[in-house]
Amino acid sequence: MTSSRLLPFVISSTLLSAVAVAQQGPAASPESSSGQNEAGVTPDRATDIASISSDRGIVTQPGRFTIEPSLSWAHSNSTLVAIEGYTVIPALLVGLINISEVQRDIFVGAVSLKYGFTSRFETALRVPYLVINEDVRERQAFQGTPVDTLRDSSGEGLGDVELSARYQLTDGMHGWPYLIGSFRVKTPTGESPYDVDQRVVRDNQGNPIGLELRERPTGSGFWSFEPGVSFIYPSAPAVLFGNLGYVWTLKEEKGFENGGTVDPGDIVRFGFGMGFAFNERTSFSLAYEHSVITKTTFEHDNDLLDSTFDRIQAGSLAFGLSQRLTPATSLSLTVNIGVTDDAPSSEITVRLPINL
Repeated sequence: MTSSRLLPFVISSTLLSAVAVAQQGPAASPESSSGQNEAGVTPDRATDIASISSDRGIVTQPGRFTIEPSLSWAHSNSTLVAIEGYTVIPALLVGLINISEVQRDIFVGAVSLKYGFTSRFETALRVPYLVINEDVRERQAFQGTPVDTLRDSSGEGLGDVELSARYQLTDGMHGWPYLIGSFRVKTPTGESPYDVDQRVVRDNQGNPIGLELRERPTGSGFWSFEPGVSFIYPSAPAVLFGNLGYVWTLKEEKGFENGGTVDPGDIVRFGFGMGFAFNERTSFSLAYEHSVITKTTFEHDNDLLDSTFDRIQAGSLAFGLSQRLTPATSLSLTVNIGVTDDAPSSEITVRLPINL
């Protein structure tokens, strides 16, 4: 776990170095004092307000290079109940109940690089590094023991690197919002669940009751492609924004022991929100984000008792603050609160975009 101890210092050094570069950089960019639309909002201010989540701002200005270090922490807490028994009457159950509580913490340090080729087109690269810790507290499966057991696992390493391109369709003039089309590719550079070692979980009689990963994976193990569209509509004193995207994950052969050809299922993402600028430097945003994740399918699926839902709903409420530190640098803090069972309980993200 040496890398996990060094990670906060590496991120901190990156942030401090980047701020120093930004403070020595040029003065306010031309579009900071011009380029306002009818609502009197510049593209930079609209980007600060709408960037409550990544890649929701206006396209990077031509010739501008942006570096964005970020650090996030997501916490999940869930309880699983398994029952083996029979019901005498609707209020009386005879049998054994197994209750498991799972707590998971995911720390992600990432660096995003963006470059604007024209006034309407930009490309970006995002490189994440993950540190994952998971604790499971449970009673011995179906044994009726009063003693709790605690198991923990962890993992760290490079995550799935992302490449993206964005094209601005409109300029936000004459009552039109800014419309931005995007295309993102996620590469399987992280360690997938099929790459880590597994062990068989057995009860006291030695009967197999499931599989467990010896360490937490840091990647998905699949290529994915996400076309999407987003809008930003300045309407002083507020800015309205939203996005819609579809993630298509490429199915792959993972071996007969893993079910043959595995199709992770696709994802539909959407979100919307609004923000307010308190002054020229400080803004507040509120948004809702939702993902509909379809069921993973296997070529050789022999589980006749599979009761997995066809879709998973993950929704979260997000609110954030953005503070412009210098004409070329801003600091944003975003807090996400899960509102569905399958969303992380909470997530905190700090980003520091710096224009060079």
